[in-house]
Amino acid sequence: MSFDPLDHDFERGLQNRRNVLGDAWVDRSLNNATSFNAEFQNLITRFAWNEIWGRPGLDHKTRRAIVLSITVALGRWEEYDLHVRAALLGEAGSRLTPDEIKEILMQSAIYAGVPAANTGFTHAIAILREVADQIGYVLEPSAPGAVSHSGTGREGRTTSTPALHYSVREPRSGKAPRHTVVLSHALGCDLDMWDGLANVLAQDCRVIAYDHRGHGSSDAIDGLYSMAELADDAARLLRELDTGPVVWVGLSMGGMVGQELALRHPSLVRALVLANTTSGYPQAAREVWEQRIVTVRERGIEAIADAVMARYFHEAFRAQKAGTVARFRRRLVTTDAVGYAGCCDAVGKVDTTARLGQIGVPALVIAGELDQGTPVAMAQALAEGIPGASLTVLKEASHLSAVEQPEGFNQAVAGFIGTL
Repeated sequence: MSFDPLDHDFERGLQNRRNVLGDAWVDRSLNNATSFNAEFQNLITRFAWNEIWGRPGLDHKTRRAIVLSITVALGRWEEYDLHVRAALLGEAGSRLTPDEIKEILMQSAIYAGVPAANTGFTHAIAILREVADQIGYVLEPSAPGAVSHSGTGREGRTTSTPALHYSVREPRSGKAPRHTVVLSHALGCDLDMWDGLANVLAQDCRVIAYDHRGHGSSDAIDGLYSMAELADDAARLLRELDTGPVVWVGLSMGGMVGQELALRHPSLVRALVLANTTSGYPQAAREVWEQRIVTVRERGIEAIADAVMARYFHEAFRAQKAGTVARFRRRLVTTDAVGYAGCCDAVGKVDTTARLGQIGVPALVIAGELDQGTPVAMAQALAEGIPGASLTVLKEASHLSAVEQPEGFNQAVAGFIGTL
């Protein structure tokens, strides 16, 4: 069993903290940490910013309002000032206007004596039992130890080997899933890269994300891998989870696996989203992949990390979102070197071009306008090779387009799935 050195709760929490408070404030807090308060900074990042702010049940704008109300009620003025400032200067989707903050303060003046949470739950459960039939709500017994974080899903590992680590998010609607969607990550990443899209789709779909062999918490086995082996890994996972045909969303290596899966195991694929990927590299590029394997084996992943980040993210994004880039760099350099090199061989030798016409499911191809690793021309070749496939090009996006342009990427994927 592989050991993953990353603390995923901390990484997720740190990203939420940056999204809400901004990079400057977070960097200042982290840089000012000392041996006296570093553990406290770790705790609030994992619990406040992952366990609470990472839950998709409320949007960040609503959570801002709650924080302001509570800090007013408790007289926590330093924290209040921080969140007022962050709310006024925050990203457009979660920003509060001065008038909205005024209304929060008006209501807080009346309601600042909040009942204890335990009593509140007791009263709420009693009311739910009274109105359950009217609102179509089923109040069922549930074991606290068996529930999962709604923002990250239930985690597991395949019983077949090499064992694959995965997460499953059931539809938040409470209804039967419209589709089962599988999210397949890029080389040097892990299933965390899909948190944003997964939580969007999990409103009415069952969403599965997983770590490829040699990545994250999945097993790494010695040797070089083939794309057929990676596709067979995916097929094992889907059969263990009894998914039936799935909508496959894959980026870069994940898109290559999706192509091979659709060709080798067509009964498992309902539709394909192939992002920032290709069906084959020219010989010169294959030689570059071979050299990368040599470098990683001789000098480690750190030796290629900066070059990879330059391919993953364009220059302006790297300047504006240094914290996000640092997060992906940490993930890259902590990936098992054996597994990374093994997957490099599969990626470098991907070869589905001549077989694309055999793919018989709806397909959306997504390209990044600035992608150097898999340029738009490669995406066009995919779209032209797969019968009936459509192509979407995202502006101001490089190789990890789902990270650089999440709103546009999510809209493209959700819109495509809505047509199925």
